[in-house]
Amino acid sequence: MSQIVNTRMENILSARPRLGISACLLGQKVRFDGGHKQDVFLCETFGRFVEWIPVCPELEVGMGVPRETVRLVGAASDPKMIAERSGKDWSMAMKRFAAIRTKELAALRLSGYVFKKNSPSCGVERVRLYEAKNLPSRHGRGIFAAAVMKNLPLLPVEEEGGLNDPALRENFIESVFAYHRWQEALAGPISAGALIDFHTRHKFLLLAHSERHYRRLGRVVAGVKKNSLSTTYKEYGRIFMEGLSVCASAKKHANVLEHVMGYFSDQLSVAERCELVELIRDFRSRLVPLVVPITLIHHYVKKYDVDYLAAQVYLAPSPKELMLRNHV
Repeated sequence: MSQIVNTRMENILSARPRLGISACLLGQKVRFDGGHKQDVFLCETFGRFVEWIPVCPELEVGMGVPRETVRLVGAASDPKMIAERSGKDWSMAMKRFAAIRTKELAALRLSGYVFKKNSPSCGVERVRLYEAKNLPSRHGRGIFAAAVMKNLPLLPVEEEGGLNDPALRENFIESVFAYHRWQEALAGPISAGALIDFHTRHKFLLLAHSERHYRRLGRVVAGVKKNSLSTTYKEYGRIFMEGLSVCASAKKHANVLEHVMGYFSDQLSVAERCELVELIRDFRSRLVPLVVPITLIHHYVKKYDVDYLAAQVYLAPSPKELMLRNHV
């Protein structure tokens, strides 16, 4: 418990989620050729709702701009970072930098990280790795990205390329805001009641991702009075973020929508009930986006003052301006 309390006292959460990001994605000219890879969605849309913490491991480790390119060489479990022309080995320098920078980022209480794909320092997966005979495979992971993911295991991470997929984008951004809420829960009053309330408000969001994890979390919450709060909170946070990492599907969303509908179904007219059932069926068949049945459900939750549903994060898991559910 003392670790949680110390974290709460030493770190003040940002009002907006604070995310790490490969600096080139924000338009900073830090790439090997002096260029950038500015991402419009990250800068102009998502950036309105988060605070970016830009990092360029290769620049910050001392490679300079412009610089010769580097590649990953050797075993996927412990690759070396080698400059392509000179053969200089940057491996130990990058590992030392990653260890220090990761601790600094942990102190900033990040709620997520967006990495540059294919980068030997920042790529999350399928980075070129020269294992033998100078023939590359796609089994590598950037050295800095690997350090961040190892030392901040609950942190939602994604590459900018993955954010082009609507489902992956929604899943990542939902996870970012969910993790930020969990960080706020850790920073607030710690109690069995607070944990139960958090679990209750996230019921349908969890069910849309993984019913199995929701059930596991239910058992954790049920045992909160038997175990220490520190142990219970730690276990809950781990399973909570693990569950949200499971991508939601149309089938799971549709099941949740039907469950939600049950809270006010008796108050609907026959025509209203048929309309909502049809919209959920159309969404399940991918004929309409998720926002269509959700919007109608919002209307009925307000109309019939369904307090339990009004408190559910599922109905508004991220800023509506991001329009994530217009595309899934």
